[in-house]
Amino acid sequence: MVLFSLVATHADIDLETVAQLSTGASGLASSALAESPAVAGAVVLATCNRFEIYGEAPHPDDVEAARAALVAQISGASGLNEQLVSRAFNTRTGPEVSRHLFAVSSGLDSAVVGEREIAGQVRRALISAQHEGTASSGLVRLFQAASKTAKDVGSQTALGSQGLSIVSVALDLATDLSENPDWSSKKVVVFGTGAYAGATMSLLRERGCAEIAVFSSSGRAPGFVASRGGTALDNGSLPAAVAAADVMIGCSGSDSRVEAPELARIRSASPQPLIAIDLALSHDFDPAVAELDGVELLTLESVRLAAPQEQAESLHQASGIVAGAATAFEQEREARSVDSAIVALRRHTMDVLEAEMEKVRARHGCTAAAEEVEFALRRMVKQLLHVPTVRARELAANGQQDDYVAGLEALYGITVEQPTARGAEAECPVDHATLPAAHDRKRETA
Repeated sequence: MVLFSLVATHADIDLETVAQLSTGASGLASSALAESPAVAGAVVLATCNRFEIYGEAPHPDDVEAARAALVAQISGASGLNEQLVSRAFNTRTGPEVSRHLFAVSSGLDSAVVGEREIAGQVRRALISAQHEGTASSGLVRLFQAASKTAKDVGSQTALGSQGLSIVSVALDLATDLSENPDWSSKKVVVFGTGAYAGATMSLLRERGCAEIAVFSSSGRAPGFVASRGGTALDNGSLPAAVAAADVMIGCSGSDSRVEAPELARIRSASPQPLIAIDLALSHDFDPAVAELDGVELLTLESVRLAAPQEQAESLHQASGIVAGAATAFEQEREARSVDSAIVALRRHTMDVLEAEMEKVRARHGCTAAAEEVEFALRRMVKQLLHVPTVRARELAANGQQDDYVAGLEALYGITVEQPTARGAEAECPVDHATLPAAHDRKRETA
C-alpha cells in the first residue's frame, strides 16, 4: 500500500480556484472509491484556503490511476476542465505526504502561522471519512499521527501562543478600519453555522460584542444560537439586520451569496459605514461590494497579508518536531509493511511443524515422548524465526522490505498477500512468547 496526496493551497493558486475545486468535496471520496479500484482509501481536507485529498493506493504503480480518477471526479463536480484541475494540484508520495500533513495540522503551512483552527479541521476530516467508510487503515494512522504532532507543537513550543487565528487577525483588521474600535457598541451579522462561525462567535464575545445575529441559508441558525447566544435570522429578518449592521462576517460558503446591487439597495438609507469580512472559501459576499460607498471588504487575502510572522525560534522548534514525527511515522509504516511477510513465514513454518507432528502422533500416539518432541520442535521454531523477524524489521527501516519479500518467495516459494486497505489490520506478526504455549495447551487437554 502507498500513501499519496493532491494538494491545492493559497500558496500556489488563487483562492477563487481553490474554492471552485472544492465544489462537491463532501462526496468526492465515496465517489472515487466506488469508481476506481486504484483508490483504496481517501480523506478530504477542505478549509478556507486549501483543498487537499489524501489517498491510499494498492501499489505505487496505481498512484497515477488514482490521481486521474480523483481529478476526473473533481472536474465533474466543479465544472472545471480536467487539465486545469490536474495543473492545480501538487502530487506528493512517500515521506512528503506525512511531512506536509503534519506541518499543515501544526499550523506551519497556514496563512496565519500557528493558527489554532486547522488542527480541529484535520481531526474532523478524518472523522468524516471514517463515518463515510472511506478512511483506510493507513490513512487513519496518518491523520492520528498528524493530530498528535499538532498537540506536541502546541505544548512544546511558543508557536501560536498569542492565540492568533484567521478570525482573530480579521477582527484586528476590522478594528483598525473602524472609526470606533469598541466592539461592545457594534452590531454584527454572522453568515454560517459551521466551525468558523463558532470560532467567530467566541472571539466576538471575548471582545465584548453583545449584538450578534446569525443567518444560515440551511435554516440551522436557531439551533446554533441556542447554545451560543445571539439572534437567529431568517430570509425575512435578514435585510433589516444587514441594514443596521456595523460588521457582517461570512463563514458559510453557501451557494447563495450577498450580491453588490442587493447590498446597495438594503444599505441605501444606512448612515453608518459597513465592514464586510468574507472568510468563506467560496465567497459569501460578491467581491464587487468593495466598490460600494461606505463599505470596506476584508478577504482571506487581506488576512494573509496582515498576519504577523511568528518568532524564528518558535518556527525552528516546531519544524523540528514536525520533521521528527514524520520520520518516526515513516519508519513505523515501513516496519508494518513487512508484517504480512512475517506472518506468511510464520504460517509456512508452523504448517511444516504441524505436518511433522502429525507423523509423530500417528507413530507414537499422545505419549510423553511425543509431547517432548513437540516441545523441542516448537522451541527450535522459535529460535529459527527470531533472526528472520529481526532482519525483516531492519530491512524495512532501510526501505528494503521488497528484498525481504522477494527472498521469501525465492527460498521458500512463499507468496505474501498484502491486506486490503479498507480491511482490518494486518494479522499480528510473530509473537515469540506464544510459540511454546501451544505445547502447554496440548498438555492440558491430553
